[in-house]
Amino acid sequence: MTNHLLTQAQSLERRKFLRAAVLGAAILPLAACVGDGDSLAKQAREGNNKNYIAGDGSVEEYGPASRTAPVKISAVAYDGTTIESANWVGQATVLNFWYAACAPCRIEAPHLVELSKEFGSKAEFIGINVRDEKEAAEAFERNFGITYPSVQDTQGEIQLAMTQYVPLQAVPTTLVLDKQGRVAARILGVAEKSTLKALIDTVLTEAL
Repeated sequence: MTNHLLTQAQSLERRKFLRAAVLGAAILPLAACVGDGDSLAKQAREGNNKNYIAGDGSVEEYGPASRTAPVKISAVAYDGTTIESANWVGQATVLNFWYAACAPCRIEAPHLVELSKEFGSKAEFIGINVRDEKEAAEAFERNFGITYPSVQDTQGEIQLAMTQYVPLQAVPTTLVLDKQGRVAARILGVAEKSTLKALIDTVLTEAL
């Protein structure tokens, strides 16, 4: 019995060590994502949490059996694109909640741009802007070369609706929806590229 308990304890300590190593490796590349001239991004790397609700980069995955009903959104993006959640069936969908002065949002923006191009029609990327008016949001999109649509949600209607699916808790928050439009994963804080890519790949390999 004692040997069994020791084995369990050793296994738990090994899992903790491996998790810490993975998180540490994920944090290192962030400093290279945005140039030193971007003061807001520098602020995020310093961790002083100014002007945004901090997330720790934690990832929560939800197995198919524990997922809620499909997310329902109907809105018009800044560029005039009509966003209808009914059109998301059969592909992965990434919802990124952001705003222009959010320092971590500036760090993760290049990741999102690269992944949206990499996945193409296999994954729909949609931004949900929680604070900015149209001009500020579009300036951010031009600055980072963002071509996927973003919806203005300064009144919080979409954010409120999301509480029935999964709590957002931080800005930025990134949600990965499965082929049925259900929340399959949530990232609180900066969406590190390899992590987000793995989450998207996971839902793409699932049966519809």
